Amino acid sequence: MAEIPERDRPRERLIRKGPKALSTRDLIAVIIGRGTRGRDVLAVSAEVERVLKARRLETTIEDVAAVTGVGKAKACQLLAAFELARRFGDQSEGFRVSNPEEVLLLPDVELIRCRQQEHFLAVTLNGAGEVIRARTLTVGLLNASQVHPREAFADAITDRAAAVVFVHNHPSGSLEPSAPDLAVTRQLAEAGELLGIQVLDHLIVSKRGHRSLKQAGVL
Repeated sequence: MAEIPERDRPRERLIRKGPKALSTRDLIAVIIGRGTRGRDVLAVSAEVERVLKARRLETTIEDVAAVTGVGKAKACQLLAAFELARRFGDQSEGFRVSNPEEVLLLPDVELIRCRQQEHFLAVTLNGAGEVIRARTLTVGLLNASQVHPREAFADAITDRAAAVVFVHNHPSGSLEPSAPDLAVTRQLAEAGELLGIQVLDHLIVSKRGHRSLKQAGVL
């Protein structure tokens, strides 16, 4: 960085112009702080950017730490910063849903499309159709023992939700509902009816698209 004029260094430009004026490479450089002998911070951050673009939501600490000049400590800082940005940038709460499939626009739902494990989400809505919260209930293979109505509706009851949309991903990319998918959906619909919380839909998502079990006639 010594050869870069001080006023043009990423940290100094961030102070003068704000974070929006910096490129992704420069923002990463600010978090990393410095490079290594023979490799400045901009070269290191450029490689980190390539890793992030290639791996995207599946980026791990090991992926970032493997970049020469980063290491586990800086990799943890980077991924922690990205997760904070995702959480504080999430505008899910208050998002109005006029059609159950509109929950596909929520960041939490988009996040699981390419996951390598099944994630089962519950999106709770108030009487006006506004999103209260989107939560991950389970991670792993979907079956009736893992997604029990007691756990599936616990937060919905706490939220005083009027309705809920369930969403889970298929890492294989297939959008065909499995036998456990169908069994869980029917079980949750029956439980919701008893509790007075309507199950609007159960959506299966993958990188190939989505499938509505309501449209399939399961609900």
